[in-house]
Amino acid sequence: MTATASPRPQTARAPRPAAPPRPTPRWWADAAAAGAGLGLLIVTALWVHGQGVQQTLAGGPGAVSALGRLAGLWASDLLLSQALLMARVPLVERAFGQDRLARWHRWTGFASFHLMVVHIVLIVFGYAGSVHANVFAETWDMVVSYPGMLLAVAGTGSLVMVVVTSLRAARRRLRYESWHLLHLYAYLGIGLALPHQLWTGTDFAGSPWARAYWWTLYAVAAGAVLIFRIGVPVWRSRRHRLTVSHVVPEGPGLTSVYLRGRRLDRLPVRAGQFFQWRFMDGPGWSRAHPYSLSGTPRGDLVRITVKDLGDGSARVASLKPGTRALIEGPYGKLTGETYTGGPVVMLACGIGITPLLALLWDLPYRPGDATLVYRARSDQEVAFREELDRLAADRGVRIVYALGPRADRSSWLPRPLAGLGDVEALRRAAPAIAGSHVYICGPDAWTDTVRTAARAAGVRAGHLHTEQFAW
Repeated sequence: MTATASPRPQTARAPRPAAPPRPTPRWWADAAAAGAGLGLLIVTALWVHGQGVQQTLAGGPGAVSALGRLAGLWASDLLLSQALLMARVPLVERAFGQDRLARWHRWTGFASFHLMVVHIVLIVFGYAGSVHANVFAETWDMVVSYPGMLLAVAGTGSLVMVVVTSLRAARRRLRYESWHLLHLYAYLGIGLALPHQLWTGTDFAGSPWARAYWWTLYAVAAGAVLIFRIGVPVWRSRRHRLTVSHVVPEGPGLTSVYLRGRRLDRLPVRAGQFFQWRFMDGPGWSRAHPYSLSGTPRGDLVRITVKDLGDGSARVASLKPGTRALIEGPYGKLTGETYTGGPVVMLACGIGITPLLALLWDLPYRPGDATLVYRARSDQEVAFREELDRLAADRGVRIVYALGPRADRSSWLPRPLAGLGDVEALRRAAPAIAGSHVYICGPDAWTDTVRTAARAAGVRAGHLHTEQFAW
């Protein structure tokens, strides 16, 4: 590993960045989690109020049907909670961060799907047992005779497709754009299930309290999606009117896009966050891609840096000046919101340098208090070399380069340094790491190894900041 550092000379300062949004109240996370748990308690209470316990204790087909109803209630509640998790509600986004929400969205989705399968199986067997009918004949009769069931079957098919394409094996075979388009069918599945609940759902229409709860939950979920996935992005894009100013190659497969806009001082973004970007440059503009800011807005300019990963990002290098950009965001918790001063250690791998570069300019650390460990395969793949030299000169940042091909073992180190232990190498690169705020950004597997090494080196959990961007 090689390190560079320079004294801080007196230089002209760049234009001041936009003022960051206010810190997120700590109670937001607790309130959101309590709300999710309360929803499951409410639907369980509605099931109890609808004689669910008595029917279960009575045994026989009625008990099977009652348990099937409970599974269906939980499945519906989790399905709507899943929609809320990814509705981009600012309170939820700022409390948890999008990487954690994406994991919860995935777990909630699979739990909801499994409960939906249990609901279908138990209801069919319960109804068939109550009329002494063949299971297959009862299934057919329910689909063609019960109000809303054909729509429910279509909705179930949509959800099955979403679940199948969300499996890791399927996701590895799909392009991001294809996966994202298929994933939107979850909204169709939710919508098609509503008539079935309205017309035949005993626990939906059985009491005024049940109707009030379910209509409120559906309205909140639909409203959140319409407002925060559509309304706010359209309003923000119209307000700031971002257009491509110029495009600069930064290294092999790495491109920076400078965008000019209006009132960027009112853009509520922190260094380290990202937006979903749509460039109006021809077919395919409707598909959004997540790109981090590599510099917070200064004056009327903002910059993003994109790596060519073959999923639509390659076309960024050919953007023409004047191309309109639509934005959705900002998202992410890899920010300095909780930074309280003191030493800072940042570890970047590949395109992970992008949000960390913005943080290096933004955080109010003292000269000599910041260390950047930059992992790349070769010297040619180091991006922003001149800007990093400026950071070393202007703010006294110590830059440590860890160059070389991937190690033969699971390690954050390059192959030439793989003989060192991960923890020992981290302490050598950043001797003060145990008492530092540590920011990590890179590929998921690499980030996991660095996080493990940092914790073993004594970094407190509250001082360890990561965000993963894999879909």
